[in-house]
Amino acid sequence: MAEGKRLFVKVTRESLPQIKDKYPFLYLERGRLEIDDSSIKWIDSTGSVIPLPVATLNTLLLGPGTSVTHEAIKVAASANCSICWVGEDSLLFYAAGFLPTADSRNLRKQIELSTEPKKALEVAKRMYSRRFPNAELENKTLQQLMGMEGNRVRAIYEEKAQLYKIGWKGRSFTPGKFDLSDTTNKIISSTNSALYGILCSAVHSMGYSPHVGFIHSGSPLPFIYDLADMYKDSLCIDLAFWLTRDMAGQYDKRKVSDEFRKRVIELNLLEKVSKDISEIFGGIRCLSS
Repeated sequence: MAEGKRLFVKVTRESLPQIKDKYPFLYLERGRLEIDDSSIKWIDSTGSVIPLPVATLNTLLLGPGTSVTHEAIKVAASANCSICWVGEDSLLFYAAGFLPTADSRNLRKQIELSTEPKKALEVAKRMYSRRFPNAELENKTLQQLMGMEGNRVRAIYEEKAQLYKIGWKGRSFTPGKFDLSDTTNKIISSTNSALYGILCSAVHSMGYSPHVGFIHSGSPLPFIYDLADMYKDSLCIDLAFWLTRDMAGQYDKRKVSDEFRKRVIELNLLEKVSKDISEIFGGIRCLSS
């Protein structure tokens, strides 16, 4: 795939973060992570060897075709650099390694905000205010906000269906039965999953937990679903209806993936989500603050 269509460019000595910076993550694929004199080195598919400054990294994202030695994991852990195993360009999230010495400051704040009902509702309202900038949300309950959001999303589906002249019978997805959905629903489901993968990687790299949410509950990744709803309109929903028309109703996995990447890059999602979380949590004092 051409570099211009990738969320991440190839790692080179020149592209590595400077020692004065603290990078949230570095994405690696098709190569091997090893140890060289107590430091980590990356050997790519061409045999090039690149020393990695793990002390300046929060997280290493290991993509397809990556292998790593036991010693490399130990050195990364000693430098407080966590490890995540992801799909290509982090579009899928598989697992993460947690450090026994990691800084838990962000996680503590997330948990404290989520367990104080008034603070949790304030965080939820800040998230909803991104989608309802002109609405009065001050006296709304979480249930009322969720009702407003449900109506808004249904209206967006209908609006996009009319805009792109696509027949629409409603959102439908059955786990494990992807092929039973129509083309638009297939695109929404696949791009939603890709968005969750990117957000899982970003959330882990910033030291937060995908499992501690403010709006969603009773699901595996409530915080990821909370965040994803702020970006789905253009990244997933509009894209789904546009592509259904563009592909004449025939689902093309490669085209869906390519077009989704383009929109993620245009939105600069990886940088935006970090700023958005900081703004949403910022200025809310916890009992322990």
